[in-house]
Amino acid sequence: MIIDRTIAPEFRVINSVHLPDPQTYNLDNGTALHVINIGDQPVIRLECIFEAGNWYEQEIGASFFAIKMLSEGTLTKTSAEISEAFDRIGAFTEMTHTADRIGIVVYALSRFLPDVLPLVSELIHDAVFPEKEFQDLKNINIQNLRVNKEKNAYLATTAFRAKLFGSNHPYGQSQEEENISSLSIDTIKEHYQRFVKNGKFTVVLAGQVSENDVKVVNEHLGKVYTENQILPVTDVQQPVYANVEVLVERPDSVQSSIRMGRKLFNRHHPDYFKMLVTNEILGGYFGSRLMKNIREEKGLTYGISSHLVTLRKEGYYMIGTDVKKEFTQQTIDEIKKEIYRLQTELVGEEELQTVKNFMSGEFAGSLNTAFEVADRQKILLLDGLPTDFFKHYIEQIHATTSQDVLSMAMQYLQPEDMLTIIAGGK
Repeated sequence: MIIDRTIAPEFRVINSVHLPDPQTYNLDNGTALHVINIGDQPVIRLECIFEAGNWYEQEIGASFFAIKMLSEGTLTKTSAEISEAFDRIGAFTEMTHTADRIGIVVYALSRFLPDVLPLVSELIHDAVFPEKEFQDLKNINIQNLRVNKEKNAYLATTAFRAKLFGSNHPYGQSQEEENISSLSIDTIKEHYQRFVKNGKFTVVLAGQVSENDVKVVNEHLGKVYTENQILPVTDVQQPVYANVEVLVERPDSVQSSIRMGRKLFNRHHPDYFKMLVTNEILGGYFGSRLMKNIREEKGLTYGISSHLVTLRKEGYYMIGTDVKKEFTQQTIDEIKKEIYRLQTELVGEEELQTVKNFMSGEFAGSLNTAFEVADRQKILLLDGLPTDFFKHYIEQIHATTSQDVLSMAMQYLQPEDMLTIIAGGK
């Protein structure tokens, strides 16, 4: 059969997506194990997730270095021997860090799970934090920080979060060279002892998982007693940012990075889905209004986008782009123009339906592998969302009307409520 390439293939609107429910077990020490048992390939991803991010640290950087140092040496292995042990079984490891959580992630063939677990248990319970490796890691991060501080995009984003939440707030802080240099190994060890070695954690196992695998996880991660840690009291000062413009001058730069936005909400808010659609229309995808205006019509930038950033306790909205210095104010004016359009004109039915179809297809397309499904389920499990949250995702998207979009823009996208950061110049 010869395919006629001049005729577009038929399409159908995606109205629902089914996510398999995780199986939840309690290990002998009370640790929660969530199993997402799907996939055609004999591979697994093991995650140990600790409530031990920026919210829990006594000094800036303690949680980051605590998790990164786990693989730098244990009571019985050097960092080289740890790497060799994982390489021998073809396993890939990551140490993850966010403001809310830190974690150990291991990818491996399913049959090697019994070999992976003793290594992971050793990282959790027997890390020794050698001084030389600690100093090397500090030096690497200082060098990376110096490189990043030459980038307008980095300066604009870190300044945006610092002004939005406060530079000492867990969501607003960023590492500085003096913080890294002054950080002591004792501070790192204390964070590790409290929140990793002796703290409760969550285990997520995704891929081809058998009943025997659950028993093996319990044998290695379910025997050591752990306890809940009380969240330290953090100064959550509320800085004034509405209608504030901050310029981070870089005289030698030919471009400016622009960040505009405000505090918003996370996935628990009743307006979350309506705001998702509103954002998609404004700047959430390649065919958005900001892209059409500022990239395609005006030619001011290669790309511009907007995002709802959802964190555990809060969330924020941010529009970001990079332009030549002389186009900075014009770009800001055009962004505001597109916001005002959303606030005063109802979105056409064709444009709205296109956005809904794109969002539905993108969501369905993000669930192709067991690990992608696990990422979605992990959000529900860790953030305490309803189990049917993602099952109703597409339904909520299609239920959003033009009037809803106008209302969301009026309520949450007032330019006078936003912070503007410019790194570069005007």
